[in-house]
Amino acid sequence: MLASVALAGCGSIGSENATDGAVQAAAVDGAIEKPNLKLGFIKLTDMAPLAIAKEKGFFAEEGLNVTLEPQANWKVLLDGVIGGQLDGAHMLAGQPIAATIGYGTKADLIAPLSLDLNGNAITVSNKVWAEIKPTLPVEGGKIKHPISASVLKPVVAKWQSQGKPFKMGMVFPVSTHNYELRYWLAAGGLNPGFYTDGDVGGTVGADVQLSVTPPPQMPATMEAGTIDGYCVGEPWNQAAVQKKIGVPIITDDEIWHNNPEKVLGLRKEFADQNPATTAALIRAIIKAQHWLDAEGGKNRPEAVKILAQPNYVGADEAVIAASMTGKFTFEPGDTRDAPGFNIFFDKFAGYPYYSDAIWYLTQMRRWGQISADHDDQWYFDRAKAIYRPDLYLAAAKKLVADGAIPAGAVPETDGFRGEQSGFIDGISFDGKQPNAYLAKFPIGLKKGQTVTAAGVK
Repeated sequence: MLASVALAGCGSIGSENATDGAVQAAAVDGAIEKPNLKLGFIKLTDMAPLAIAKEKGFFAEEGLNVTLEPQANWKVLLDGVIGGQLDGAHMLAGQPIAATIGYGTKADLIAPLSLDLNGNAITVSNKVWAEIKPTLPVEGGKIKHPISASVLKPVVAKWQSQGKPFKMGMVFPVSTHNYELRYWLAAGGLNPGFYTDGDVGGTVGADVQLSVTPPPQMPATMEAGTIDGYCVGEPWNQAAVQKKIGVPIITDDEIWHNNPEKVLGLRKEFADQNPATTAALIRAIIKAQHWLDAEGGKNRPEAVKILAQPNYVGADEAVIAASMTGKFTFEPGDTRDAPGFNIFFDKFAGYPYYSDAIWYLTQMRRWGQISADHDDQWYFDRAKAIYRPDLYLAAAKKLVADGAIPAGAVPETDGFRGEQSGFIDGISFDGKQPNAYLAKFPIGLKKGQTVTAAGVK
């Protein structure tokens, strides 16, 4: 009842040997070791694969009895997985990466499956929107998108002259939202600040002050004036529209086209000790992802009803549907087609690419969470330890053999995406050249630079 887990090319992964061959599936044999599982989640629409796997019987089909438990915030969720109170969780992609490299909390976590692509947006308060809207170009009677963060520079400068900082919220220091917000601000010429050792604020040299707010509390925190905008997943941008307290200014797909988002996070020890259970868990979630994207999203209305239940997201159906069914509303009267706003299965959304992990690591270094330089091999080795396409392939290939998903939905790859464009600043990303990528940014740490409270040196 043990697994023999083998990854192609057991040596290090790098630009010289990363293309030697496709990642091989782990070999998993035996009966499920732990049929009763508890998984954590945060009340966001991108937890949908877990809810669908539960409600549509995919967990049960795989012999699993799964309890889904909402968590108060990302820190509580992370601690629950590390401490064993949760067997796994809907997790920020940066959380297993940060834990494994020892940023914040040290623990060996893995990500054997990516839950989705896209799904976030940046919202500003009505007060901020009123200042910038008159300056924005119009196309076809509507504001032209994407909107650069450069439009905020006059507002930030004016407020600073009045002694008032410009403040924005994100959900966690190692969240996708933090890095997307920082990326957007920096692309527009605004410095979002740097982290020093032991500093979770990351405000050294900042033009815009960023702070942590749990996702469901974002609208109320902005309405109270504590923050002037935020980056969060749905339905909490659409909630601001519904409450008429703010306007989503850009979606994350406009910042980085088809960016990887949440992951299934597990303790490495759990996966090692429960290989058949892990494979069954991944299979059930892949089936849910497939259901969510089937036939152009025909099941999304049903998914909206499920997510609206109080034990899952607990928001109004209309608010969830505003982004989950292929539309996105920026402000009243400006609803646009957004068929790719939430992608769960298509475009190989579930495959945990090494290059995705490397992108997060580069942003941690860019902003000082990784305090010193590392060579490219360091990035490759960390990605290989955390993102586990071998485990994903073990599950996915069985589903292909069983006829549950099409063979073309499983990529044959060395674990790296090709060079990626589609970033708002026009900078391309090659996961096999992390240091060369970091050198491209006008704002961000360069080779040899460190951060102290006094600034970058």
